[in-house]
Amino acid sequence: MSLRFLLLSAAAALSAAPSDPMSETADLIVYGGTSAGVIAAVQAKKMGRSVIVVGPDVHLGGLSSGGLGYTDTGNKAVIGGLARDFYHRIWSEYQTSDAWKWQKPSEYGGKGQGTPAVDGANRTMWIFEPSVAERVFEGYVREFGIPVRRDEWLDRSKGVVRKDGRIVSIAMLSGRTYSGAMFIDATYEGDLMAAAGVSYHVGREANAVYGEEWNGNQVGILHHRHHFGAVKRPISAYKVPGDPSSGLLPRISAEPPGVRGEGDRRVQAYCYRWCATDHPDNRVPFPKPPGYDPAQYELLARVFEAGWRETFHKFDDIPNRKTDTNNHGPFSFDNIGMNYDYPEASYERRREILAEHRTYQQGLLWFLANDPRVPEDVRKEANRWGLPKDEFTDNGHWPHQIYVREARRMVGAYVMTENELRKRKPTPDSVGMGSYTIDSHNVRRYVTPEGHVQNEGDIGVGITPYAIAFGSLVPKASECANLLVPVACSASHIAYGSIRMEPVFMILGQSAATAAVMAIDARSSVQSVPYPALRERLLKDGQVLDFSGPEKPSKSARSAKDVPGVTVDDEEAVLSGEWLASSANAGFIGFGYRHDGKGAAPMSAKFIARLSEAGRHEVRLSVVPNANRSKNALVRVVHAGGVAELRADLTGQGAKDGFISVGVFEFKAGQAEVTVSNEGASGYVLIDAVNWRRE
Repeated sequence: MSLRFLLLSAAAALSAAPSDPMSETADLIVYGGTSAGVIAAVQAKKMGRSVIVVGPDVHLGGLSSGGLGYTDTGNKAVIGGLARDFYHRIWSEYQTSDAWKWQKPSEYGGKGQGTPAVDGANRTMWIFEPSVAERVFEGYVREFGIPVRRDEWLDRSKGVVRKDGRIVSIAMLSGRTYSGAMFIDATYEGDLMAAAGVSYHVGREANAVYGEEWNGNQVGILHHRHHFGAVKRPISAYKVPGDPSSGLLPRISAEPPGVRGEGDRRVQAYCYRWCATDHPDNRVPFPKPPGYDPAQYELLARVFEAGWRETFHKFDDIPNRKTDTNNHGPFSFDNIGMNYDYPEASYERRREILAEHRTYQQGLLWFLANDPRVPEDVRKEANRWGLPKDEFTDNGHWPHQIYVREARRMVGAYVMTENELRKRKPTPDSVGMGSYTIDSHNVRRYVTPEGHVQNEGDIGVGITPYAIAFGSLVPKASECANLLVPVACSASHIAYGSIRMEPVFMILGQSAATAAVMAIDARSSVQSVPYPALRERLLKDGQVLDFSGPEKPSKSARSAKDVPGVTVDDEEAVLSGEWLASSANAGFIGFGYRHDGKGAAPMSAKFIARLSEAGRHEVRLSVVPNANRSKNALVRVVHAGGVAELRADLTGQGAKDGFISVGVFEFKAGQAEVTVSNEGASGYVLIDAVNWRRE
């Protein structure tokens, strides 16, 4: 029987109303209510096709509404289409006074101020509360009339009906079935992909598999500060320090370190991006979880004894005095080594893993707030915080979505690798772009030959924006003709470390749905969609497929690494408003600088540094001299004593080494913030970099 006949038959079936209430049919079935799943459904509806979103999710949006409100964007210039529309809708949500219940907009770096303008579609906000993100996703499905079938779990053993290389229908454990001409797997786990018999990989490939440098075992490689080398003295791995016969402390692997670059089945650590607040009227004290065991945190007690104090230094501010809380340091919220089963586990086993992760993280919070082995200053800080009453209200104020940083990854028609991301190989048929650092969290904790504990797997490799191949969204032609996979897409472990960002998932969800509809229209397989036509439609719908900015710093640029102290470039700043990128004048840090176009629209840029030591620091702004620069740009410095507001002359007069000083302030160790704004300013307000230099 021909593929054409099957597609024609499927199309005919779509026009008939189902007689079985347990069976539904649509042109496109999207399995998974993640951010990619919702965006894919919206795109299909915009292209005139019927769609159903079905999956285990009760709450739409995946991690974007599940706690990750401090968006990992990379270069925002490559985020277009419906992904950018999502962040515009976030911006719109914060334009009313009702949105600011626990904080004034002016207290949050100026974010959310102003009213929607004529060019409002270009306004974006990249940082938000979980409940606001969920409201946006629910708004999408209402606006576009998208049916959503929640709490529906794929029967992974016999729930996928295939015929002649195509999925015909999928069945849920509830007994309900969903039939369509095309299917999208938008889950983090790749459950539909796997059940359909598509090739996939779990874990780290050896470097030799794809000719990579940063894949596989990372023994001896210490990036960031998520390792025990960041502590002032080595930490013994044994229950009795220095005594191997006493046994290992909890959560330390007894397996040998292995060989640098070899492959394994380990995946990077998961955590809940839990939300904290310090507002007394919205704060719920940290609960003591059932099964709490203080012995699980003995390693952290030893880290404190060695002088570490950065436990709470990854509280990234989101509106209304809340945080998006991530892992930070050698022992933190990442539950290292406890998730290896998860990608291919049964639903029951996954629930056990999720419960263990929740107990671990909530137990860690209880430990920090209450255990006498925790230094008093840390306990005091911990008790200032709590869970917000108005977030995750049906789940004990705890996120409903764990951060699945990687699970299964398809081995599709094209595999994205480190070589494409680092421009060592060209990428064919771009359907979107990524730009975030190649980033892997730790995968295990092991014992060094000296008997000390060490973390392994943490990687951070800087890159410039890169294209993502259409072939990475589709299976091999011989495996399935009507499935697209925008989340558990085809990429090596290390390449996926950058691709796995929520804005990218939305970008790929839109591109996947576009290809699916074009395949339906042409009655063809997804692999046969002509790329020129696909590209034309993606560009028409606002997708960014190529990067026109500088790939390398120009010869007139300065490197942040050469500047004494801590320097944060504008590429790393949290931006509000549509700053214009430029490299027209010499003397900037990195790839270029940004300016406000001398416009009246409010814009701000928050530069966030991590200071390893407390003390007095001079705060300096990088300037690119020109007489047309503002002489009164507003600068807000958050320091140990409060907030200082001042006006800065950005023309370059009095600059030393390309920087002007805005003052010397006392800072605590940890997060430090400087916000530059065009509020009340005349002339061009320019942002390039902020430097903190210890006196």
